Amino acid sequence: MNINMYKRTGLFFGLSTLIPWILWFVAGYISHIEPINTTSQMWASIIAFIGLLAPVIVILFLAKSNKMIASDLKNRFFNFKGIDSTFIWLTFILMPFSILLAQGTSLLFGYSIEQFRFAESFSFTSGVFPVWFMLIIAPLLEELAWHSYGTDALRSRYSLFATSILFSFFWGIWHLPLTTIHNYYHSNLAEENWIYALNFLLSLFPFVLIMNWIYYKANRNIILPILFHITAGFFNEIFATHPMSKVIQTGLLSVFALYIIINDKEYFFNQ
Repeated sequence: MNINMYKRTGLFFGLSTLIPWILWFVAGYISHIEPINTTSQMWASIIAFIGLLAPVIVILFLAKSNKMIASDLKNRFFNFKGIDSTFIWLTFILMPFSILLAQGTSLLFGYSIEQFRFAESFSFTSGVFPVWFMLIIAPLLEELAWHSYGTDALRSRYSLFATSILFSFFWGIWHLPLTTIHNYYHSNLAEENWIYALNFLLSLFPFVLIMNWIYYKANRNIILPILFHITAGFFNEIFATHPMSKVIQTGLLSVFALYIIINDKEYFFNQ
């Protein structure tokens, strides 16, 4: 595993933050122009989508000038050989299991069993794009950027634990402008309750620790983080989940993250 070629860390994270931020703040402004109508929401969602796409474009730019990186990226899409099936199973079942367990745990605190029924509608809108489409394409584009360059760029300098913590901070900050876009998931969280908004930021830490652990255990396969991220978003929307159950889910994922760190300390803390 040679990741020392991923060395333009500042350029990648700088452009991957600056471009989306500018576009998302513009989208947020447009989405609140009165009267709020279909046209304004359409343009806001298109501009927001371009911002989501920006980190992938940055990757293409960086890979274009480095044949070794381009070759490495291509190989990591198809390197399923030698991957322990445990990590493939975890990719598919951990997030749906955690939200179902969180909902079950919430019953002990008086929350409704109705959470286990399928939701009648999604908890947010995404303008011109169907929500189901964004639940697939957003994780796909994000992980194409984060696990094709960003994560390895940090890992070439730091331990797996430090890499995951640093990236979690970055990812939380990266999402902040999305709270300005009318009726988007992050803006709805911010308006509904500060506890739920804070939980989203805190949930990134165990989520990233677990996802990066799977990523490196699976020989830096890029497909698994994409699928792991998709299952997280999809199963947190498919049920009529109470927001407090997502807080409980963060606690459960934190316990699991602590477990794998304790049982694999050398893997997480060695340079």
